Amino acid sequence: MLLAALLAVVGAAPAKLTGGNGTLYIGGWPNRIFIIDEATEKITGTIDVTTAGPPKGGPPRSMVLSKNKKRFYLTNSLEDVEILDIATRKSIDHFSMSEGRNKRTYIRGMVPDPLDRFLIMVLKVVEKKIDRYEVAPPKLVVYDLKEHKIARTVPWPNNEERENVNVMFSPDGKLLYFFADEVLIYETTDFKQVDTWDLARPIEEGFGRFDFGPRDTTYEEPGFYSGIFTVRDPVLNRDIMGVGRVNLTAKSFEWWPVGPAMQLSVGARPVGFSLAPDRKRAYGVLQEIGRYEFWTFDLERHNVVKTEFDGRPRMALRPSTNGKLLYIYQAGSTIDLYDASSYKYLRTMTLDADETTDLIVVPADSARTPATQP
Repeated sequence: MLLAALLAVVGAAPAKLTGGNGTLYIGGWPNRIFIIDEATEKITGTIDVTTAGPPKGGPPRSMVLSKNKKRFYLTNSLEDVEILDIATRKSIDHFSMSEGRNKRTYIRGMVPDPLDRFLIMVLKVVEKKIDRYEVAPPKLVVYDLKEHKIARTVPWPNNEERENVNVMFSPDGKLLYFFADEVLIYETTDFKQVDTWDLARPIEEGFGRFDFGPRDTTYEEPGFYSGIFTVRDPVLNRDIMGVGRVNLTAKSFEWWPVGPAMQLSVGARPVGFSLAPDRKRAYGVLQEIGRYEFWTFDLERHNVVKTEFDGRPRMALRPSTNGKLLYIYQAGSTIDLYDASSYKYLRTMTLDADETTDLIVVPADSARTPATQP
């Protein structure tokens, strides 16, 4: 009997590697948000988006999770904003930034404040004249969610207009950090600048400006900014890529170099940065035509491991809630699952619609996080 039991164990199939007990959300054509149970990898429902899909507008494009993980802020490809309640899977508010058919306002970026009082948005107005289209300069605004109106226009730092912005709130919502050549700090009552922080000074005297790269904030610690930074070395006259972790509250900065910044070829995309749940590692993907690599950043030993794999054009990456899987998605109707330790392809989840937003991964314990009230 013992021998039979041993043979049964040896012959048994290995346990299926799963990603955890969280929930995955992703927008799909023409007007749905798919809800996927992470443990079973099955679609458990959808949320209908009222402002997206024909004939009202384009599909859901930008989807932002609120700090308390109770709602999504969503935009379509034109000028509408919709707020979705995750618990009830229903739309609770929507509004348009445009002023009629001949004056369209396009949303170039949107960040909700931690208390769900307002949105920071970059807007661009296009007005149809008799003989031409007139495009106004982009503007940075604060939109009051209770009053449903633009509360104020924030002057561009140094009077330098931008098509997009990289901003972040303090955990209590009292400060807004504007990442430019320097970190500009605003209070969020009157949106006046109260401080400036030059990141280059803590690294080495003479270093040039830092560029903040793309990142995923799913597992980020509140009040911190972790990601890829590119800094100019004026002595060697070259850009250096590195990994940094910014403590915005303490105004401290840790940074270590990876190597010379990559010169991206035509069609290539910057390497992203997605923290693992334990924040000891982060992942990115290099995607050039005919060349695809997983990049694993060891945040304790300060090194990078690069592993080639059979990727696909236009990829984005998210780690699972237990850190054991990597989800590769975008540009299609599939989500590929890879082993985070071996980078081995495991299987594919297939939706019945093309994906139109980022994949949002919500850990199971987020449902027990108390809501923050303004």
